[in-house]
Amino acid sequence: MSSTDAADVGQLAESERAALQTFTTVTGQDPAAAIPLLRRSQWNVQIAISKFYDGEGPDPLEEARAALHDPPPQSRRTQNLMLDDDDVPPRRTPAAARAAGREPAPRVTTQPQDMPPLRPPFLLSILFSPFNLLYRLLYSSFRLLGTLFPFLPRFFNSIGVTPTLRGLRSTSGRRPLAPKDTAARFIREFEEEFGSHPLPFLENGYNMALEMAHRELKFLVVVLLSPEHDHTTWWVKETLLSREVVEYITNPDNRILLWGGNVRDSEAYHVANSLRCTKFPFAAVIVHTPDAGANAMSTIARISGATTPSEFLQKLSAAISQNSEALDRVRARRAEQQAARTLREQQDSAYQRSLEQDRERARRRREEEAARQRAEAEAAARIAAEEKRARDLQQWRQWRAQSIPAEPGPEVTDAIRISIRMPSGERVIRRFRPEAELEEVYAFVECYDILQQQQQQEGQQQRPEPVSEPEGFEHKYGFRLVSPMPRTVYDVESAGTVTVKERIGRGGNLLVEPIDEDEEDEEEETTT
Repeated sequence: MSSTDAADVGQLAESERAALQTFTTVTGQDPAAAIPLLRRSQWNVQIAISKFYDGEGPDPLEEARAALHDPPPQSRRTQNLMLDDDDVPPRRTPAAARAAGREPAPRVTTQPQDMPPLRPPFLLSILFSPFNLLYRLLYSSFRLLGTLFPFLPRFFNSIGVTPTLRGLRSTSGRRPLAPKDTAARFIREFEEEFGSHPLPFLENGYNMALEMAHRELKFLVVVLLSPEHDHTTWWVKETLLSREVVEYITNPDNRILLWGGNVRDSEAYHVANSLRCTKFPFAAVIVHTPDAGANAMSTIARISGATTPSEFLQKLSAAISQNSEALDRVRARRAEQQAARTLREQQDSAYQRSLEQDRERARRRREEEAARQRAEAEAAARIAAEEKRARDLQQWRQWRAQSIPAEPGPEVTDAIRISIRMPSGERVIRRFRPEAELEEVYAFVECYDILQQQQQQEGQQQRPEPVSEPEGFEHKYGFRLVSPMPRTVYDVESAGTVTVKERIGRGGNLLVEPIDEDEEDEEEETTT
């Protein structure tokens, strides 16, 4: 709701707001368009709803005011600036519609099923109790006489008394039900009395049938029956259930909806009064008339009395054929609107699918870019870690080489002589002190090239600069020392503080075997 509409609603009185709320709830119309219609209807909700569904006729008061201030309509000619007179669809007034055999189709108001019965005050009920008792006695007496003497209803009918009695009986003696339940009861009683039939009676209320006919652009045939009428049974068996009438009504090309009612029921009784039914059996044809309004429903034919099948079909087909062209135009217009709506929905759906695909592609690109960046970051971190490890390993080797004792001289007679074959194939013979630990042999192999460089620097009288142990670096030897025959592995981790003499003896030949990463992982898993 816009600010202007909110301001208009805010200026209304409390009763006018209630009327507006009721009208918009029933019709679903926007308040901006509902307020002028309610003002023209003097804020009468029922009149406004009737004008909304049946179309507005000319207002006599406004016509009188216009006649006083404006010249006669013959003196000037109003023309639409956007459309020629031939393009503007003619709008029939109620008088013109009645002249063409049309009248606005009424909508009936029935009492809700759950409405409590109206009870008079206790004092009034006591005061009128004798009259109520007298009425019940007379009514029961008349029903008993009608049952014992069947000729009495025909006699009262001849003198014009039966319609009044029938009108009284139409609203009593039967339990009031909701419109849908009333229609189901009519169909059940119809089948019980006349047997199985192919007539497609609608199992809903009259107002719902009227809305269905307007929505589906079909002809609504209303059949009203009075079981007390003499010609009802004959007319139903010979005319309504005749083969040609049934075929015409059930033919889908004729687009007919069939609704029936028993005038002893409240809804059918109100429908009979609204359709000005004067003779039973009665049938009426109702259809949407677009020239009378966007939501107008009109009664285009009435068929009263005991008609023959040919007469019934002649009137029914004539009314349908005269109004089929207008309905075809409305159907074509609705089909175009539906096609345009479907096309827009398809375009919107295609746009949404394309948008979802673009979003999915963008999401994939973002994920791929994020994965690529993560992979690059992991690779860079791995390379940096490897470079740092290589630097720390080199620094550790330099630091460890500083602490390796020099080879003992000839004066050490019990020195251990070990021949070591390096991974490069070079054989190195080195003497170690007997009390040296096995780890010193591993450190010698690890730092062999550093020791060679230090010897060269000493020969050139250059002292290497001292190197500190790298922080946070855990060194592990990437090789093992083994004796060839018999094969014995001298593991530095399991050796602990065992000396070279205790582990190897007075001497021996050792091979340097590199340890693969996979083999190292297997050894760690086995140890774990």
